[in-house]
Amino acid sequence: MINFCYIRKNFNFYSEKYMFHIADPRDIKDGKMADVYFVRTMEVLKAKKIDKWVKAELIAKRFPEDYGWGVLSGIEEVAYLLENLKVTVRAMEEGTIFRTYEPVMEIEGMYTDFGLFETSILGLLCQASGVATKAARCKKAAGERRVISFGARRIHPAIAPMVERSAFIGGCDGVSGVKNAELIGEEPSGTMPHALILMIGDTVEATKAFDEVIHPKIKRVSLIDTFNDEKIEALRVAEALGKKLFGVRLDTPSSRRGDLQKIIEEIRWELNLRGYGHVQIFISGGLDENRILSLNPVVDAYGVGTAITNARGIDFAMDIVEIDGKPIAKRGKMGGSKSVFRCPKCFQDKMVPFRKGSTRAVKGSDRCSCGGRIKELLLPFIQNHKVRWRLPKPQKIREYVLKQLPQFDL
Repeated sequence: MINFCYIRKNFNFYSEKYMFHIADPRDIKDGKMADVYFVRTMEVLKAKKIDKWVKAELIAKRFPEDYGWGVLSGIEEVAYLLENLKVTVRAMEEGTIFRTYEPVMEIEGMYTDFGLFETSILGLLCQASGVATKAARCKKAAGERRVISFGARRIHPAIAPMVERSAFIGGCDGVSGVKNAELIGEEPSGTMPHALILMIGDTVEATKAFDEVIHPKIKRVSLIDTFNDEKIEALRVAEALGKKLFGVRLDTPSSRRGDLQKIIEEIRWELNLRGYGHVQIFISGGLDENRILSLNPVVDAYGVGTAITNARGIDFAMDIVEIDGKPIAKRGKMGGSKSVFRCPKCFQDKMVPFRKGSTRAVKGSDRCSCGGRIKELLLPFIQNHKVRWRLPKPQKIREYVLKQLPQFDL
């Protein structure tokens, strides 16, 4: 076994440059990941002995590609960052589907107690929410068909657990990364790679080897586009495994794809014709919500990678809206603390000035015009160094997202 401590101590060629380029969690908690202008702001305020009680909110003015909504993710990590600071926080629950200009979080306290953390707070929410939003869009497009996150290879492994957690809570039915699945309390999902078939030399023999070795609880899904025509390979593996074959997967390179839908239609026809109607057809490679919609008539499940894991972040901004109890905001922002009310019956939202302890969007009324009882989305989250909620497991957050999703259009 290599003694890396010995190498580090005794050999000049060992350098910090060979380490993973990731932040130490302690540096994040200590505010060392801040943009430099926040550091300089703190220096100025300290030198001038200026500090004020402020409220700052986080909103998104627009969504990527003109989406009409986003899925909030990253709340749990923000809680870990803020819980020991001298702040009071109101926030939407993780998994809430929100619209533009609606505050998803409000932080209250002396500015110098939390201003240095703006960069990290935004980073935690922007990327996670972008991934969750794209996953939700893919799941909405797929309907009852399964969507699996296949994108762990498209991102830095240090953040893969966060990304696949966000993909799962956004609606994905499973994730492919072993550790990522373990951290959310799920079994990892996947089939077999081209490498296995190339190493064994034949699709059928590789599928039979998989069947002989891998635990029976794992569904048998054969990858059928390594060597030969997909239709022929699908029939060969179906004949070899019979009822044990759960599905076949196509991951054909774009240079060989042709009309993918026609290829799948042929496969489905030939399988059905020969009594293999139980065999499902899975597709992966270059998918997003639009491609999923077009393939739904012929596909049973999807593996989505790059579109979800490299999804554009939600461009949240964090801005002061109140100082020493008085509304104030920069141009283009609406000053003052706010409430966001939603009717769970018709899913209409209304944003109004915040009144402490109020559950009414309009004075004297807690009912929507449709008759539904309105609900405040911004809830007390952190007070006196403690998180007020019992943070739900990813499965519960995912259920919450899927419950809301029918009310929002692609």
